[in-house]
Amino acid sequence: MTRIAVIIGSTRPGRRGVAVARWVDEAAARHPAVKSGEVTTELVDLAEFGLPLLDESVPAAFGQYDKEHTRRWAETIAGFDGFVFVTPEYNHSVPAALKNAIDFLYGEWHNKAAGFVSYGVHGGTRAVEHLRLTLGEVKIATVATQVALPVFTEFTFSDLNDPTDPGVLTPGEHQEPTLLRMLDEIIAWAGALKPLREAEPSPA
Repeated sequence: MTRIAVIIGSTRPGRRGVAVARWVDEAAARHPAVKSGEVTTELVDLAEFGLPLLDESVPAAFGQYDKEHTRRWAETIAGFDGFVFVTPEYNHSVPAALKNAIDFLYGEWHNKAAGFVSYGVHGGTRAVEHLRLTLGEVKIATVATQVALPVFTEFTFSDLNDPTDPGVLTPGEHQEPTLLRMLDEIIAWAGALKPLREAEPSPA
């Protein structure tokens, strides 16, 4: 069975990422491989892990984790074969909490596949461009197809002048087929990389 984590990449109070991740998970349930039981998806919320700014004394490449929060995070990530990163765009880049969470680990990411569902004023696309570079360094294969959700076309707001209103996600009809196509690619790459995952020594 292929296990895919849907990672909520923002920890900000009032974030839109939870609604986006739930939509991803619900739409993924309609993918044939998920319906057949060959693939499972699971929400992983960074906010539930409470990771501080990277506080391990040994670089992650050595897999020697002293902190309980790191070990818990490592155990979670190690159990997945692929990822969907749900990310907003902050100041032309990746949320600090997501970059920090990636930097905590190394071997646990290796030889897995990932896709992206981004959101923001510009659809979050610039955050994804930075994420691709970061994930390449930890040996994650990122797929070409991605879902971008511009907030002014894919969300409905009750008060456009209220910056705390997260809005209601109302994705266009084209978004789910794009998401399912992205999942096709993640599943295929996760399968192709399985021999490499199996051949690599345990990261811990």
